[in-house]
Amino acid sequence: MRPWSDRPILDCDEPLQPLPLKLLRLEPHPYVSVGAPYGPDADPFRLRSGVVRRLLKAEQSLQQRHPELRLAIFDAWRPVAVQAFMVEFSVDQEAQRCGVDRDDAEAMHGVREAVSRFWAEPSRNPATPPPHSTGGAVDLTLASARDGTPLFMGGMIDAINVISEPDHFHKAAEGSDQAIWHGRRCLLRSVMGEAGFAQHPNEWWHFSHGDQLWAWKTGQSTAIYAEADNSSLTA
Repeated sequence: MRPWSDRPILDCDEPLQPLPLKLLRLEPHPYVSVGAPYGPDADPFRLRSGVVRRLLKAEQSLQQRHPELRLAIFDAWRPVAVQAFMVEFSVDQEAQRCGVDRDDAEAMHGVREAVSRFWAEPSRNPATPPPHSTGGAVDLTLASARDGTPLFMGGMIDAINVISEPDHFHKAAEGSDQAIWHGRRCLLRSVMGEAGFAQHPNEWWHFSHGDQLWAWKTGQSTAIYAEADNSSLTA
């Protein structure tokens, strides 16, 4: 259970809609590329309509401050089947990285614990949907407005590591690379926060609006997005 799992959900029935072309997508999509089971009609670059509006607001705010930058979308809507696939994929990757034998139950428990800090359980319980499965969560970074090249933020998206924590570099010496990375993370958090998003406590790249995490971080009594599936899609 997450700290936000106790928030009840009263879905407002906003549809999922494709991200507008003015928002940069990082393609090919990373999870499609490793075989995640989206299906033929499940475009991962979709979000609830209210979230899309807020993303556009964040993009506008960013470019008003820094015309040389733009937002770059890494991942958006994620069906629960994809969440289940990616959790196991991430466990395999982390076990390989740490040199852990999958037959070593105790060591694998540690791997799964580490992965669980960053990957939500692929729950089909309507009371506890994974954030991305609601269409309210987005993973993103900053990129060059000139050519779309993502900026380095001090760690890769999805890194199973403490460097992924949003304020990991907050004590960095002024003028250092780490201070630059911290400044970039703060800028991303600022424009997303102004647009009504809440940041995941363990992930500098993950922001959401309307889901249980958002309700918990912003003090809302209820979330407004439940799990969204293909029946929620609009053209």
